[in-house]
Amino acid sequence: MPPAGRPLNKLGFLTIGRFDENDPRAGHLETLRMIRLAEDLGFDSVWLRCRHLQHGISSPVAVMAAAAMQTSRIELGTAVIPLGWENPLRLAEDLATVDVLSGGRINPGVSVGTPMRYDDVKTALYPETYDIENFSKDRVVRLLEALRGTPVSSFEGTVGIDTVSRAVQPHAPGLAGRVWYGGGLASAVWAGEQGLNYLTSSVVFTEGGPARDFATIQAEHIDAYRSHHPDPERARVSQGLVVIPTDTATPEQVRKYKAYAESRYARTLSPQGPRGMVFAPDLVGTSEEIAAALYAHAGFERTDEVAFALPFSFDEPDYIQIVTDMATRLGPALGWAPSAP
Repeated sequence: MPPAGRPLNKLGFLTIGRFDENDPRAGHLETLRMIRLAEDLGFDSVWLRCRHLQHGISSPVAVMAAAAMQTSRIELGTAVIPLGWENPLRLAEDLATVDVLSGGRINPGVSVGTPMRYDDVKTALYPETYDIENFSKDRVVRLLEALRGTPVSSFEGTVGIDTVSRAVQPHAPGLAGRVWYGGGLASAVWAGEQGLNYLTSSVVFTEGGPARDFATIQAEHIDAYRSHHPDPERARVSQGLVVIPTDTATPEQVRKYKAYAESRYARTLSPQGPRGMVFAPDLVGTSEEIAAALYAHAGFERTDEVAFALPFSFDEPDYIQIVTDMATRLGPALGWAPSAP
């Protein structure tokens, strides 16, 4: 994106899809309403977080399937599906099925690594194999191969009335090229080498390097990704900061939004944990103020797509106001134009 004046190419937002444990249907229906609203407002994409054993979307592929049937244009992404919980071959079947149903609008974002709180769940997740599971990037490679149509079976032919394929069915042309990967510096380099798209978020890691501000670290990661991509001009990078425009917010909403950001600000002041986790401050203000902050952000300067993260704990009227201001105020301030219906 920026130098100021270069228009933002794609505008999206990311939601956790939170729900009440005692009424999960209502929360999931709210997420679907937000996706339909996003399409009506001209957003290019909506992204779903994946939250296992929490009160957020645990099955983003299922939610994308429902959303695909209620929309016609908007891209649907995941940010991200942790592959440590998945069988790549089965996930490829699910993603391909939803992509076919959507008309080629799915953007799967994935990550690898040992699942969070693995010791607490491993005997339920992998009762016979929990101590030998491979949580490396091999899972991404397996997923990509399955999506590309690489044979996963040694048999192809007819058995009785059944025709059996060697490759995942259905095949969704182009889906493998819409896979996204997120992570730190090493992941950025690897994603570039693999020709994947690269997701950035509101968290980066210093990885033992010298202390730097969030934007500088994020810019370094994006530069490393592009420098290792076989076609840097085609390489797609999306930024996912927490952004809360207040243009049409009520005074009560403004107080809520500022209190939310202030409650999370202390964690942005120094690296956290052994890997030096660095959080970006939440951006709260008018669209003009937020646009000025983004144009001065070294990470934002290197992207032309965004999937702004919605706060986890707000109410539906708040989300409606925020995404409406994103589309009607903030997007235009960044040179973006809504997509045609």
